Amino acid sequence: MADARQTETHGFQTEVKQLLHLMIHSLYSNKEIFLRELVSNASDAADKLRFNAMSNSELLSSDTELYVRVSANKEAGTLTISDNGIGMTRDEAITHLGTIAKSGTADFFSRLSGDQVKDSHLIGQFGVGFYSAFIVAETVTVRSRAAGSEAHEAVEWSSQGEGEFTIRDIEKSNRGTDIILTLRDDAKEFLGEWRLRSIITKYSDHLSIPVQMPKRGDDEQLEGWEAVNSGKALWTRDKSEITDDEYKEFYKTIAHDFEDPLLWSHNKVEGTSEYTSLLYIPKRAPWDLWNRDQQNGIKLYVKRVFIMDDAKQLMPSYLRFVRGLMDSADLPLNVSREILQDNKITRSMRTGSTKRVLSMLKKLAKDDPETYQTFWDTFGTVLKEGPAEDHANQETILSLLRFASTHEDTPVAKVSLDDYVARMPEKQEKIYYIVADSYEAARDNPALEILRKKGIEVLLLSERIDEWLMSHVIDYKDKAFQSVTRGDLDLGELADAEDKEQQEKVEEAFKDHLKRFESALGEQVKLVRVTHRLTDSPACIVTDENDMSTQMAKLMEAAGQKVPETKYIFEINPGHTLVQRVVAVNDEQRFAEWAQILLDQATLAERGSLKDPAKFVARVNKLMLELTADATA
Repeated sequence: MADARQTETHGFQTEVKQLLHLMIHSLYSNKEIFLRELVSNASDAADKLRFNAMSNSELLSSDTELYVRVSANKEAGTLTISDNGIGMTRDEAITHLGTIAKSGTADFFSRLSGDQVKDSHLIGQFGVGFYSAFIVAETVTVRSRAAGSEAHEAVEWSSQGEGEFTIRDIEKSNRGTDIILTLRDDAKEFLGEWRLRSIITKYSDHLSIPVQMPKRGDDEQLEGWEAVNSGKALWTRDKSEITDDEYKEFYKTIAHDFEDPLLWSHNKVEGTSEYTSLLYIPKRAPWDLWNRDQQNGIKLYVKRVFIMDDAKQLMPSYLRFVRGLMDSADLPLNVSREILQDNKITRSMRTGSTKRVLSMLKKLAKDDPETYQTFWDTFGTVLKEGPAEDHANQETILSLLRFASTHEDTPVAKVSLDDYVARMPEKQEKIYYIVADSYEAARDNPALEILRKKGIEVLLLSERIDEWLMSHVIDYKDKAFQSVTRGDLDLGELADAEDKEQQEKVEEAFKDHLKRFESALGEQVKLVRVTHRLTDSPACIVTDENDMSTQMAKLMEAAGQKVPETKYIFEINPGHTLVQRVVAVNDEQRFAEWAQILLDQATLAERGSLKDPAKFVARVNKLMLELTADATA
């Protein structure tokens, strides 16, 4: 007789309660999604058993033919999805069916749009696929027996989705899991065998595990079970036999996406290593795109046996938006994560898959710039991680990057480096760029003035990753990158002999004034010099070539790291009217006030902030009062 501990009632995790309430009380117009999720879970359970049996053959000692079965009982109003896969213990049932990942759930709720069709398709993408059963069921009962356990060690989990579930010990003659759905009155359509077959064919035709339904004779009597799906993995078929619609439906199944993919590539590689890859570029960003540690894009199969669904070793992090699978004919079936980490076969697969994706994107950029722009707007920031991580493909990745620039008056990043190089004047030797907090701050930075005057295009970078990106690249097609706010601005042959001669004359004439500025500002600046960047502004600050840039310092500070204080080079424009009036001031104390104002203005333009804005405001107010007093005297 069962003891008192065998039947227990548990409360759902708070996030599960919210999720169940949403599914039960929302009238989803695409209810059929639940069957895709439950069949997919059952297939995964069979795959896991097959994988575990490689190291423990006793798990498959009997009932070696793995399957998923779907059957309806019209009289009882129930639908049952069964498998003879890995099964669950009592503790696993409580853990897997009573809790879900909080981060995934929170993001699931944040993505809900109110469009019932799109919202229902989000199910599965966030690890909540099992709970989709409550879209159609008033009661869900799960009976499971873990592979390798005894019949009396089976467990039954049951819930009506109202905040609680019960769990008790039962006897079950065979391993695996049965999910019994007692359907709601408005979901009775899913008791029809033709309806069930059509859904399975639509979503699960590619599964290598047979998905079976009852086979009936002319008198409707059960004669056995027959596979409804083709049972042939889509990626093993010849490309000429697969329609675009089949590729798209397969993508939606493995990516849990409701939109068609942007593009895909299906290839079989033969040679030193043999594998098949089916890789997709999504239209929209996966929910976990910004979690570099969570990379579920590529599923690994070995000889069509599913091994794992987070094979990070097969795709670099900067391509983590890619979805798909790779099926190796060379890896051992009992491959472990440790073997994957340092294996020449996986290195070859990673190299091949990376080049394949970059080639897809390069072709898209050339053939369909408008669609590529859609891709860039969605995934461009992630792709910018590539040049630092993948030196072997750095130039190819750089060719795929897009930037805003002074050539077009728009913050939209649409200029490629090839566009920039093609427009360079004959004498221009460098690619000029500026990094700032925003597009507007970059566009209006005083350091661009001389470049605008000479008609030189400048790339305007304003994303947080941009400074990190530019710190890892040196050149593109033999054209060196040059920041316009660092070190001396070298215009090369673009600065003609007459300009250089004039600059030397100005520097000589202004050298005594530079000493006054240095004396007034003291240790606040590293150096004061005449500028060759400015035409319309009185002053600017720049970092020395060997010092940390402003944007890199901000990036490190945001990450909580200590940053050494940077002293800027203060550049003065002697031709500016304000500067001329300041140097004409004889009172050294008042001159120092004006020098400080110029430095603070330049700092504000470059950094976007001041250490002591109140003191700056007070200084400006004081000078304004003096000026107005002089004007009214």
